[in-house]
Parts: sequence; C-alpha cells; structure tokens
Amino acid sequence: MRYEPTELIWRTSSHSSGNGQCVEVADAPGAVPVRDSKDASGPVLIFGTEPWAAFVLGVREGGFSATV
Repeated sequence: MRYEPTELIWRTSSHSSGNGQCVEVADAPGAVPVRDSKDASGPVLIFGTEPWAAFVLGVREGGFSATV
C-alpha cells in the first residue's frame, strides 16, 4: 500500500525535547510510517505494525542502549 506523507498526521515522542533531532511516526492502516523530523519531505520508512510493536516493547524494556 502506498501512503502520501502529506496526508498523514505526524507526531514525535512525548520525550522529545523539540530540538528537531527526532523521528516522527504516523498511523496508517496496517503500517507505521517513520521519517526524520529534520527532513519532512525526505524519505519515509514504513514498518509493519507487529515489527514496530516489538521494537517499541524492546525500547521500553531497555533492550537498546543509547550512546551519545
């Protein structure tokens, strides 16, 4: 299925500091589109809902470590 980024409602995490260095996600039927907040007209990655849910669960459970 094809999605037009301009037709989607994009959001960032509530933990985002608003400095423009985040990813944005949108809801779409059977998919989770993701884009770079700094480049709204750039590429969009589209994940299935099940893999995305597994990723979010892994993040919430601390399965990924962030290094800055």
